Amino acid sequence: MINIEENEQGKEMNQIANKVDVGDDLTHLHKATIMMVDDESLNLEIIQLHLEEAGYSRFILLDQSVEAMDTIMQEEPDILLLDLMMPEVTGFEILQYMRSNEKLKYLPVIILTSSSDPEDKLRALELGATDFLSKPVDPSELLLRVRNTLTVKAYQDQLAYYDALTGLPNRRLFVDRTSWAIQQAERAGHAAALLHVSLDRIKDINDSFGPKAGKTLIQDVAKTIQEYVRTADVISNSMKDNDEGLIARVAEGEFSILLPDIKNSEHASIAARRILDVLSRGFLVENNRIVLTTNIGISIFPEDGKTAERLLSTAMNASGQAKMAGRNNHQFYSKEMNARNIAKLKLESHLRDAIEKDQLELYYQPQICSKTNAVLGMEALLRWHHPELGMIPPDTFIPLAEETGLITPIGAWVIRESCRQTRAWQLQGLNSLTISVNVSGEQFRSHNLKEVVEHALHSTGLEPRYLVVEVTESTIMGDLERSFDLLNELKALGVSLSIDDFGTGHSSLSYLRRFPLDEIKIDQSFIKNVHDNQEDAAIVEAIIALAKALCLRIIAEGVETHSQLSFLQQRGCDEIQGFLFSKPLPKEHFPSFVNQEQAKTGAA
Repeated sequence: MINIEENEQGKEMNQIANKVDVGDDLTHLHKATIMMVDDESLNLEIIQLHLEEAGYSRFILLDQSVEAMDTIMQEEPDILLLDLMMPEVTGFEILQYMRSNEKLKYLPVIILTSSSDPEDKLRALELGATDFLSKPVDPSELLLRVRNTLTVKAYQDQLAYYDALTGLPNRRLFVDRTSWAIQQAERAGHAAALLHVSLDRIKDINDSFGPKAGKTLIQDVAKTIQEYVRTADVISNSMKDNDEGLIARVAEGEFSILLPDIKNSEHASIAARRILDVLSRGFLVENNRIVLTTNIGISIFPEDGKTAERLLSTAMNASGQAKMAGRNNHQFYSKEMNARNIAKLKLESHLRDAIEKDQLELYYQPQICSKTNAVLGMEALLRWHHPELGMIPPDTFIPLAEETGLITPIGAWVIRESCRQTRAWQLQGLNSLTISVNVSGEQFRSHNLKEVVEHALHSTGLEPRYLVVEVTESTIMGDLERSFDLLNELKALGVSLSIDDFGTGHSSLSYLRRFPLDEIKIDQSFIKNVHDNQEDAAIVEAIIALAKALCLRIIAEGVETHSQLSFLQQRGCDEIQGFLFSKPLPKEHFPSFVNQEQAKTGAA
């Protein structure tokens, strides 16, 4: 007769469980999904009650054995408690089916049996049973067997599915999770991207500093990638909290990252560029700072592959293309995306040069008093005149500057140059004009905007009252408390504050009253059809009324026709900005325009 306590499998499980610090893993074990198949519902309820008292909470109970095989395949539990003697489909048949299925081959199964026949137990062992429990089940024995079995499974999974050096999922688990993720993407009808990160010079580092240093470097790189993925918006927004396994170490110096839900391929490109930037900062190896060169290949689902293995293969090929293209860059697998990406990379390189080579310049669009037509101020608008490519449209290079982080130094230059030019004009006799400067969301969220503004005013000698800082409505609504503090800090410098593109966001009267604003700018999208669209007209009237109630100055952007002007004048809009009066002017032409308008209004 077989004694369960002397069962060799049971002894081996206990030995492994004792090697593992189960106390530290109980929380993890309690998250396991426990499936039970027994034709007696009362048995299922009793066992569930015992396990719930021990902290387990995820159960699949089945009293119809004919449904067991399909349910096991679909649910993929962590452990199965299986009765042997059931009508229609026996536990033997279920066990035999599982062990012949590659996917279920190693799923742990604890047999529940009231049989004392040693032949039954021997047959179950031969079919691959993991352990036995006699009915009626003893609660303490049940908890011990379930705990030990799950501990062993976790230990075996760690060996089979995780990289021992970094703790990241290995290629096997990554492919499995990626397969599931792209199935979800296909059902939802959205795209996914796979980034393959390949590090150069790992062999050189091993040869120079020894294998131990090379292993430490790989661990540091893994931690850096994990930390970046947790904090980067473009990746974390794509991943959910339970998306473990979507970052993996798949070879010696190679990592793969799956973005299971992206809006377009550009998101993958942004993520790749930022990973390159993070890794290029270098790592300490034996007290020496080593700067790695990295190549990232990108494949897109479904264009570049509809299976996990195909996506990984095309991404690896693309990383090889990146290496051949000069290293420390990223490449898409598809030729079309590569062409667009190369063009964007070249434009980014040109933009970096533009800052250093003084290719950026400001144009100034006049802001006109709606009652007198006098020029009251101007808005500084950024332009880029490339010596070979000519004038590059703002809607082409400004989004690129925001994506790459270049908008922050560019924005600081715009503030400083606007203040310098305004002060220069004041010294020429244009004394009362204000200068409005747009601050991007990226720049607003930086930690030094107040210092940038303060330095610009101090270094140029411009009085703060002549500077208007414009922030979009969506930017200040992103983090209300921080926006409130920062706007108050800027206000304390003496500058004026304006909300740009008002009406396009989701602000409310209660929030507007909290902010220390001086001005509201009506977005030009509402002005365009204000004379023949009742909805737009109603919105503009409401914004003007709101501004007056809060004692705020109101400016309308994009005014191009006399009918628009007449509408705004009748509703009491304070200032007008648009092509009806003037396009944005280069600094050489702006003073003459102001003088001409002053002559007209003076003559009137």
